[in-house]
Amino acid sequence: MRVGFTDTDPVAERLQVTLLRAAGTTRRLALALSLTDTVHDLACSAIARTLHVADQTEVRLRFVELHHGRDLAEAIRRRLAQQHG
Repeated sequence: MRVGFTDTDPVAERLQVTLLRAAGTTRRLALALSLTDTVHDLACSAIARTLHVADQTEVRLRFVELHHGRDLAEAIRRRLAQQHG
């Protein structure tokens, strides 16, 4: 059964699908969460590199702005400013 990974050898793809199907729910969830964390980290690294932003709070705010909208990012900025004086 081809899933559609064009850069993966069909034999390797079949093995991967078999292993994922055999994995329990907890293991599949752990894999999904790990992949999510990796993608988030890569996105934040790209933001920091592209925008020349070193402050991790600002990188995370830029991530929020890009993925969830300017209004939410600004609301978080305001809340952070209130908390820090």
